[in-house]
Amino acid sequence: MEGDAVPPSILGESKAGYVLGNVAEVVERILTFVPTKNLFRVASVCRLWRNCARRVLRTQQRLTWLSASGSSICREHVLFTTMEEDLEKIYLLPQTALLMVDGDFIWPCTYLTDTRSCDEVVPDPVEKLRRILPKSCDILGIVAAGIVVTPSGSPSSPPQEHEAGEAGFSLLFPAMDGVTIQSFHFCKKSLSDTAMEEAGLINNPDLKVVLMFNYNTYKPGGGRFLNKLLEPLSQSNILIVGGQVEREFTNEPTCCSEDSFGAVGLSISGSKVQGASVLVEQDVSTAKGAEATIQRLKAANIPERNTMGFMFACVGRGHNSYNEQLNVEADAFRKIFSNVPLLGFFGNGEIGCDRIVKENYTLSETDADGLQHSFTTVMSLVHFG
Repeated sequence: MEGDAVPPSILGESKAGYVLGNVAEVVERILTFVPTKNLFRVASVCRLWRNCARRVLRTQQRLTWLSASGSSICREHVLFTTMEEDLEKIYLLPQTALLMVDGDFIWPCTYLTDTRSCDEVVPDPVEKLRRILPKSCDILGIVAAGIVVTPSGSPSSPPQEHEAGEAGFSLLFPAMDGVTIQSFHFCKKSLSDTAMEEAGLINNPDLKVVLMFNYNTYKPGGGRFLNKLLEPLSQSNILIVGGQVEREFTNEPTCCSEDSFGAVGLSISGSKVQGASVLVEQDVSTAKGAEATIQRLKAANIPERNTMGFMFACVGRGHNSYNEQLNVEADAFRKIFSNVPLLGFFGNGEIGCDRIVKENYTLSETDADGLQHSFTTVMSLVHFG
């Protein structure tokens, strides 16, 4: 027994009604099959159901993702249409959302309203995301030339390299025991040792992985900015992967003008976190060569459960590197890691190297310059325990 019983008028006088109104173990088991949005609705039935719903939410610690490709109705990006529908079906409460969309992503946009017309204009993507994600969810969005997605629903679905066309994904992180995820957004005015420490990037012994996405750093001063950010990270025993993107959108406004340079990303800390990456070099031009490189990730012995694969490739690779053959690197990844979803983008520069980070890690020594590449692909695994 726990808390206040459900009023008889709701569940009736049957034995089933009595159990559902008084036996927490049964109610809690049933609620594990209820999507998160509906959990909040049923939590208002009574104190017992509310307490059971809270316990169920605390157990939902496996990250998930929503992805989409193809053209949507009206001008709204297909990912946003998919998110609005599929967020009703997920089994977690997102604390952080990492979104990536293709380079044709344009704002302001019009989108479908309740009347199924195309007459509402949203000037800011974050405004739309605040409508469909929890208010407390930290939003980090980037736009890149092309997108790599694994279709929603099954980690074993074949990942797809969308070098052109409409595509995107939203990677949703719940609160996870033993894992801390912090977003950051730096520009030339805000980058400092204090800001990096607050973001968990320095003086953080539990830091294991950094996902970093820089923008406009080809402009004067951008190279020095990026080196200042990468230098202390390159000297740490952490995995750092990412690349150059076209632009960003977050729920934390930047202090710089729209056309200035900067960097956004996530720092991932915790004893359960493991990471590994390999660099597919510029001269790799066959499917067999790509597979041999990605196979080296197996040396990390990272569990496939609750693990995400990331692919950050140069726009000059893809079919250009493989005699017009499509999807070579994503197919090679799936052949080796059949139950790990793969997400990522095609950008204008890559960050990463050959590196394994775990308790008995193998660490490749490199400096800030050694983490920056072009015409390569950084393929990585991140395990969340």
